[in-house]
Amino acid sequence: MTHPADETADPTGQGQTAPGAHSSGLGPRHRSGLTAAEVADRVARGQVNDVPVRSSRSVREIVRANVFTRFNAIIGIMFAIILVVGPIQDGLFGLVIVANTGIGIIQELRAKKTLDSLALIGEARPQVRRDGAARQIAVAEIVLDDTVLLGTGDKVVVDGLVTEADGLEIDESLLTGEPDAVLKHPGDPVMSGSFVVAGAGAFTATKVGRQAYAAQLAEEATRFTLVRSELRSGINSILRFITYLLVPAAIGLIVSQLAVERHDWREAVRRMVAGIVPMVPEGLVLLTSVAFAIGVVRLGRRKCLVQELPAIEGLARVDTVCLDKTGTLTEGGMDVVELRPLAPAPAAADPGSSAPGTAAPGTAAPDESRLRRAPAEPAALRQALGAMGRADARPNPSMRAVIDAYGGPDGEDGWRVLEAVPFSSARKWSGVQFLEPQGTEASWLLGAPDVLLPADHPALGEVDELGAKGLRVLLLGRSPLPLDAPDPAGQLDPLALVVLQQRLREDASATLRYFESQRVEAKVISGDSAVSVGAVASHLGLPGAEHPVDARTLPSGSAELAEVADRTTVFGRVTPQQKRDLVGALQARGRTVAMTGDGVNDVLALKDADIGVAMGSGSEATRAVAQIVLLDDSFATLPSVVAEGRRVIGNIERVANLFLVKTVYSVLLALLVVICHVPYPFLPRHSTVLSSLTIGIPAFFLALAPNNERARTGFVRRVLRLAVPGGVIAGTATFTAYMLARADHATGLKADTSVATLTLFLVAMWVLAMVARPYNWWRLTLIGTMAAAFALVLWVPWLSGFFELSLVGTRDPFVGVGIAVIAGILLEVVWRFIVRRTDAP
Repeated sequence: MTHPADETADPTGQGQTAPGAHSSGLGPRHRSGLTAAEVADRVARGQVNDVPVRSSRSVREIVRANVFTRFNAIIGIMFAIILVVGPIQDGLFGLVIVANTGIGIIQELRAKKTLDSLALIGEARPQVRRDGAARQIAVAEIVLDDTVLLGTGDKVVVDGLVTEADGLEIDESLLTGEPDAVLKHPGDPVMSGSFVVAGAGAFTATKVGRQAYAAQLAEEATRFTLVRSELRSGINSILRFITYLLVPAAIGLIVSQLAVERHDWREAVRRMVAGIVPMVPEGLVLLTSVAFAIGVVRLGRRKCLVQELPAIEGLARVDTVCLDKTGTLTEGGMDVVELRPLAPAPAAADPGSSAPGTAAPGTAAPDESRLRRAPAEPAALRQALGAMGRADARPNPSMRAVIDAYGGPDGEDGWRVLEAVPFSSARKWSGVQFLEPQGTEASWLLGAPDVLLPADHPALGEVDELGAKGLRVLLLGRSPLPLDAPDPAGQLDPLALVVLQQRLREDASATLRYFESQRVEAKVISGDSAVSVGAVASHLGLPGAEHPVDARTLPSGSAELAEVADRTTVFGRVTPQQKRDLVGALQARGRTVAMTGDGVNDVLALKDADIGVAMGSGSEATRAVAQIVLLDDSFATLPSVVAEGRRVIGNIERVANLFLVKTVYSVLLALLVVICHVPYPFLPRHSTVLSSLTIGIPAFFLALAPNNERARTGFVRRVLRLAVPGGVIAGTATFTAYMLARADHATGLKADTSVATLTLFLVAMWVLAMVARPYNWWRLTLIGTMAAAFALVLWVPWLSGFFELSLVGTRDPFVGVGIAVIAGILLEVVWRFIVRRTDAP
């Protein structure tokens, strides 16, 4: 629509006089914007949009989350007890906790630095009008009464009142849930958090900072939120169960050890601590956080902003990726390759006919000379296209290509703009009403041929032929009806086809092949012609692209839509709401769906998808709702995100087995000790060396290793199926060796403890060897290094003395080794007949 800047004015010209107060917003200043002096005055008063954008947790939150945990509290109490009863070598586990916590804090701070720097790169930079000129500024630099300019795809960053509207349509669905865009007029309010879907305009900021609507929402739910994570929720469930087990087992252990070691309460306390500490899987939570944090840093190096950490995991679980063609498979730019004039339509035989080019009942009859016109002159068509391009305040890529091809200096050809309607994804065309050089008024439309033409029009055959070659085709037509008529295209005279060539991304084909190899189904959902989209997808080698479906033929029923969505690969002429419906239909079929896009027509689908991926050069609205933003617009980055997610999920599952096997055998040993009324087999120093060599150090390397296993659901079930029987086997084998050694009263408690330590180490190493499969050179080196380190502890005199380990004679050590071998065979049976069988499809 025409700019109404001069139609509305506030005679008072008053603005907000105190922070948080409302401004009229419609003073005459909006025509030129604030002056530099007025901006400085508002900054001095604090009337500035000073809400910080949080892309990560604060340093204080990171430190608190890593230090003040339930399990650190337990370990800390145990460490304090050892400091009282001594000796200090039994308190080594406390230093391990300090080191682990420090690593966690450092890695999360690295991730925070990466996130914050990338967030600044991807942050919206709105345009404001100051001193009569438009300029881009940071969101935080907007002040009260600033005139903020809006165009298609822009996000409304502060609250305000509309002062200019040129077909301005704003989607407020993210705030109100209302799916339909709202046509705004001067004086209408706009709320921060909404976004422009069509047209252009401007508004005066009336609420900034924490007074703005979106900022108030952010106070309740900050940007650093966690999407649903099966990994985190599964670990939390396991930890809650362990806590319930730990309390009675610890109490029983305390009572029994004090009863057994009446003559030496210090020894009783040490062995009690040695039994409690291994029950705590303290490193599991730490390594999960570290794995996510390192994933963020790695992806940050590829210019990939992860706005919610578990989104890395989420994309790895995806089995369907819905792609928007424009901006994802193709680059944003286009080139006009041909302007093809159309032959004139024959005169209508029946004057009462309502076919295109004739008057509908109740309307004025069209000019007969126009019905029998000669083919339009290419020069006139180029002039009309150039004038349409100049009338578009915020051209999309198609119009930008038209401007590049036919745009010229404003006003050189005598085309006067009376009214303009910008392109909308819902209506599929844009239009300009001109006073033409010859003095006549007419509306010129540019848009989708299959929307503007009837189904039997002969020009559609040419359109399909061009679309089958992967070309994009727009129809240029002229109508005597004004743009505000109920159907401006009702008497459209088709004049020419504008043929554009899209630039395919060089990395698109390789990325699609990657998803196919990983059994992730790719579907193209586009607003373009189905034939054209199918041709592009076929050129890129996408399976099933040869059978595209026009979304206008999709069924309305949810069950039928889900069936079509499940079996179809390429959809064309999809409206924004249909994109959303298709995502929902796929989810209803049990699929985990990721959606990629760059335009406002993708926002609804991005918001509803399990994982939303936006292009960095896309609209502010898409970047705001997406969990992952590809700042360099590289579609080829997606496989890296999937790989990081699979690394995190697969490796945390591996190390969870190690930690939970330890927890299970520790609880079992505590219960057996209570029942049999014997001293606990280990001192804290023994638990430290066992945990470090069989779990802590190996788990750190395994958690950060490459892992391309496809993510699956059922994390808790898969972990417990090995951890529970594995822990029971390890605990039973250790206690059996311990009790057999105790039967030989000549060896003493130190030798009995040494045999138990040897047996448990061998069984735990067997578990480690199983978890580390499939083997490669570094995994075999890791296992060999841990075994060699334990051998040094046993055979180097000062180390064996420090850890109080001494193998006496040959019978008990060999019995321990034999029991460990039997336990290992049982572990293999469990692995082959329980784990692998439950993995079978």
